[in-house]
Amino acid sequence: MSDAIKHECGIAMVRLLKPLQYYKDKYGTAFYGLNKMYLLMEKQHNRGQDGAGLASIKFNVPPGIRYISRIRSNEDQPIQDIFDQINGRLNRLNIEFPDKIDDVQWQLNNAPYIGNLYLGHVRYGTFGKNSIESVHPFLRQSNWMHKSLIVAGNFNMTNSTRLFNDLVEIGQHPKEMTDTVTVMENIGHFIDDEVAKLYEKIKKEFGVTKKEASPIIEERINIKKILKKSAKNWDGGYAMAGLLGHGDAFVLRDPSGIRPAFYYIDDEVVVVASERPAIQTVFNVAIEDVKEIDRGHALIVKRSGKISMAKIKEPLANKACSFERIYFSRGSDADIYTERKNLGKLVLPQILEKIKGDLKNTVFSYIPNTAETSFYGLREAAVDFLNVQKTAAILKGQRSLSAEKVTEILAEIPRFEKLAVKDVKLRTFIADDTSRDDLVAHIYDVTYGIVKPTDNLVIIDDSIVRGTTLKKSIIRILDRLNPKKIIIVSSAPQIRYPDCYGIDMAKMGDLIAFRAALELLKATNQYHIVEEVYNNCKNQQPLEDTEIKNAVLEIYQNFSDEQISDKIAEMLKTPEINAEVEIIFQTVENLHIACPNHIGDWYFTGDYPTPGGNRVVNDAFINFYEGNDKRAY
Repeated sequence: MSDAIKHECGIAMVRLLKPLQYYKDKYGTAFYGLNKMYLLMEKQHNRGQDGAGLASIKFNVPPGIRYISRIRSNEDQPIQDIFDQINGRLNRLNIEFPDKIDDVQWQLNNAPYIGNLYLGHVRYGTFGKNSIESVHPFLRQSNWMHKSLIVAGNFNMTNSTRLFNDLVEIGQHPKEMTDTVTVMENIGHFIDDEVAKLYEKIKKEFGVTKKEASPIIEERINIKKILKKSAKNWDGGYAMAGLLGHGDAFVLRDPSGIRPAFYYIDDEVVVVASERPAIQTVFNVAIEDVKEIDRGHALIVKRSGKISMAKIKEPLANKACSFERIYFSRGSDADIYTERKNLGKLVLPQILEKIKGDLKNTVFSYIPNTAETSFYGLREAAVDFLNVQKTAAILKGQRSLSAEKVTEILAEIPRFEKLAVKDVKLRTFIADDTSRDDLVAHIYDVTYGIVKPTDNLVIIDDSIVRGTTLKKSIIRILDRLNPKKIIIVSSAPQIRYPDCYGIDMAKMGDLIAFRAALELLKATNQYHIVEEVYNNCKNQQPLEDTEIKNAVLEIYQNFSDEQISDKIAEMLKTPEINAEVEIIFQTVENLHIACPNHIGDWYFTGDYPTPGGNRVVNDAFINFYEGNDKRAY
């Protein structure tokens, strides 16, 4: 994606099902779980650059021993930073107590971060500040183990204000209004309520003290019931992980399956991660052994080791995020790799139309590196297309063709090249806009001597969001190659609407497809529609979320995809660009063909999977119209 955007976070959870001595005996270290957490987090590094955190819980330690450890970092390399700190502390213990290196129980009682249950998080900041206070996991601590709660998630709630007000109505005074704190306090409230009711019931049943009641509470506490009450009013996309201090754990997924969550279970571990290949690689397991948490369900692991998949909210239609497949998840997943190749293959017919079938005078390339897999698919499709042409030419002239002519026909191949290479990360240390733009234009280096003045230059990108990098950098550097025409191809459709479930695409005015539609409205004397849409959005504000309709659809109603693409191309071509510039976007229909199991497409179509999405898009339009530079959620 040439326009860098921040996106979904990543979670990792490991629950060891055997005593620590088992892992020491079998794998040579009681730090087995910690080592696996490091790998799981690093394998999902692509999901978080702003911060990382890790929490661990120890089982079977006496009172007075710290049983919860948590560490967070917002340094430039946050995962490396937290594990450097952990290793530093563990190494100091080994130096101070060399005779205790093989004593697992001593390590459990004295070494921080060694434990039986782990929760890790890598964060891209899309809501709230990138301060250390915003980094997961979040901790709600209590002297009662069963009331202590650790939460981390990959999520955004569209109705965090309502959830905050719900807490205020029940008498709480939350310290922040962020959706993470709100969700944690929401769950925490129902844990407190459940514990209080359980204690009264147990006291009547057994006549025990609070100390005697604690282990019974821990055994009986009903995580499913707590989550059903907590999530009742949640509206958003989420994969929410939580640990209770005594050792219960859960991962809850939203009813539409927007955010991904995968798990693996054997007799040694329960593992959860945001990406399937991370689990496959770290635990060396087959693809069929890694499952997806069901929509609206929670994977629950009790302190006893009992594992269940509990329905928390009624599953809705599958709207798994298609951007996971296009861009966010690592392409090492077997299905994602195939899907990205198909995205490249399916866009070839539009390219052939633009170049009038002239493959001989067309050079194909890609930018940035994440578009490479789609590029491979495009190449395969182009080769197949050319092979059909070759076969037809040979069959047509089979009696009159010389051996040399046949060889010439067979030798023709599409021209696929590596043209753009990202340079070192340049820092725009000069503040004025002109100097900054000049530096941005040098982010990529290009390969000279390949493109001729008679050539079309086709560059495939993952997606086009704002168009800023294309305009200020990529098209300018490609124009240095002096092609006849530059065709930018997006393997994703036009991004027309904001996201509200985790991707950093929150403001209408940032989206180049939206700005192009506004320009078309002006050019066709239809700009009055903008005020009509604004009034429609305002009129719907008092309604319940379930009654609200997406009013912004009207902005695009009178224009074809091609008209908007042509206007975007016009907006991206600056006066100093000599080449003709054209833009091609994937169609929504082909997106669904390429990614049949991940059809969440609200940023392309405006078809939001939750009622809160329609409120967000309308509020985003109101913010744009009124000039408010803020998020709508």
